[in-house]
Amino acid sequence: MDILGVIPARYSSTRFEGKILADLLGKPMIQHVWERAKQSLLLDEVLIACDEEKVAVVCREFGAKVVMTAKGHTSGTDRICEVVNPIDVKIVVNIQADEPLVHPMMIDTVARALSEDKTLSVATLMKKIEDPALISNPDVVKVVVDKNNFALYFSRSPIPFKARNSSVGEPVVYKHIGLYAYTKDFLFIYKNIPTSSLEKTECLEQLRILQDGYRIKVLETRYDTIGVDTPEDLKQVKIYVEKIK
Repeated sequence: MDILGVIPARYSSTRFEGKILADLLGKPMIQHVWERAKQSLLLDEVLIACDEEKVAVVCREFGAKVVMTAKGHTSGTDRICEVVNPIDVKIVVNIQADEPLVHPMMIDTVARALSEDKTLSVATLMKKIEDPALISNPDVVKVVVDKNNFALYFSRSPIPFKARNSSVGEPVVYKHIGLYAYTKDFLFIYKNIPTSSLEKTECLEQLRILQDGYRIKVLETRYDTIGVDTPEDLKQVKIYVEKIK
């Protein structure tokens, strides 16, 4: 197998328990994610990795392939590693279970990057921020990149920050979208990198990669998502989906 999509699905979310099964226009939220992932042109297979049988039952009912994992994983990355360890696969795409608006082309963008450039180990996405209010929102992660679109830094703070004596216009600010493609080899390197000081400070797992000296390719997308962390986020998603129907 060349490219595998994995949706790590933890039931016991701290801020919104059971959100992956929450109703979104007549379907559990995770079904929307799975259906969009299945529309990818590059994924050879899509698996849902979950730790609760009640999640597995719902997912099997709508036709998904499900793999049960241990409950003790501290991150989706660890859950994915358990799933892919016995599978002969080159590239793994980590698809967030709480991103029901993920577009299939977003998945194909990160998968294609690793497929076409064998020097890359990790790829992710960024989207230009259009709403200035989002720039100061710590729940919206920002990213800055170098001239080759490799990440320089990710932060919950506004980056780049325009100094008061700066002579340039308003900077373009990019939101980081947490969809990742990894080579299988790097996925296990990443799993074994110790938690870094920057990761602990910003509560951003991807900073572990940068602080350990590895590179992350960041590709711009015209598509956006709304991550569901609270019931209020789910209401926003419902309003958005109803508008575009």
